[in-house]
Amino acid sequence: MRTQVAIIGGGPAGLLLSQLLHTNGIDTVLLERRTREHVLSRIRAGVLESGTVALMQQAGVGERVNDEGQVHEGAVIAAAGRMQRIDFSKLTGRHVTIYGQTEVTRDLYEARDAAEAVTLHECAGVKPHDIDTDAPYVTFLQGGKVHRLDCEFIAGCDGFHGPCRQAIPEARRTEYEKTYPFGWLGVLSETPPVASELIYAGSERGFALCSMRNETLSRYYVQCALSDSPEDWDDDMFWDELRRRLPEEVAANLETGPSVEKSIAPLRSFVCEPMRWGRLFLCGDAAHIVPPTGAKGLNTAASDVHYLFQALKAHFQNKNDALLDSYSTDALARIWKTERFSWWMTNLLHRYPEQTPFDIALQNAELDYIAQSTAAQQALAENYVGLPY
Repeated sequence: MRTQVAIIGGGPAGLLLSQLLHTNGIDTVLLERRTREHVLSRIRAGVLESGTVALMQQAGVGERVNDEGQVHEGAVIAAAGRMQRIDFSKLTGRHVTIYGQTEVTRDLYEARDAAEAVTLHECAGVKPHDIDTDAPYVTFLQGGKVHRLDCEFIAGCDGFHGPCRQAIPEARRTEYEKTYPFGWLGVLSETPPVASELIYAGSERGFALCSMRNETLSRYYVQCALSDSPEDWDDDMFWDELRRRLPEEVAANLETGPSVEKSIAPLRSFVCEPMRWGRLFLCGDAAHIVPPTGAKGLNTAASDVHYLFQALKAHFQNKNDALLDSYSTDALARIWKTERFSWWMTNLLHRYPEQTPFDIALQNAELDYIAQSTAAQQALAENYVGLPY
């Protein structure tokens, strides 16, 4: 089997890259470890930067996000006794769109089906070979047989635990990591959202987030201990704790109901450098992870896809490798800024186990500064709606 670009990982990053390349006549084969049903069952983020939506439109999968996505022109920071709305449109002229990652993935799968592009699921033991030569290839096990896929380039969109990052020699890669001493307990409920825009809440009891998927499906989070499990929290416990962390006027309007899905996610910041080795290019969680506070996970993957798509298009259509050579530098420059913003938002709104009164006073001073400074609000808004590519 042969293709121009082998894409390892069938999540939104791999699917978006494959669809963009397909629209430009570049052949791909996509390998995914899990079943399609499993990929579509993942509950993930739902805040899309304008750049991510533009990439979907460019890939020909923008119709449903345009029709069904909710445009949000602001968000609310509720902490230190105040509710401060950050007006994205006024401060930046841009907005974000609420549209679940599951729906992004579904749209991309349907487009790939329509294109009759090759997507192979349940591929075990995927391994890149000869990535520092002009003839890389990938081996994998499917249907009880070992297969070989020859290609010109490999895109590693296979997540943090995938094989692609590990294929870069350990002595030649640098990994930066910060783990946070808490997690997020998330609940999905078939209830109307408590507000028309996202509410980021900081309180003495910890962080909370009020989000949504659509007008009848809400997503809520509370900061929790890493030692907790979803079974430790029944629905009543969750709703009671969420109310305690929200301003009274918000909590009074909270409509509760049975949880459809409940899970706990640890928070981590991670970056791998470089994001290229030979003919292997890392995308998304394979190269970096951000805490979810800034709503950047899917959006950082999309920015990688933008840079890699442009680079591969220049190679195949114009025989120009300048963008391939600068891919890692270009992608990392934006990634580190996004890492900074997500780290800053996390520190601003969460309570840490060893936090001192001095630390809390600094948080309150920062929140006070944001409330009083248009420049501070603009900086927050510029990062939240997405830095330019």
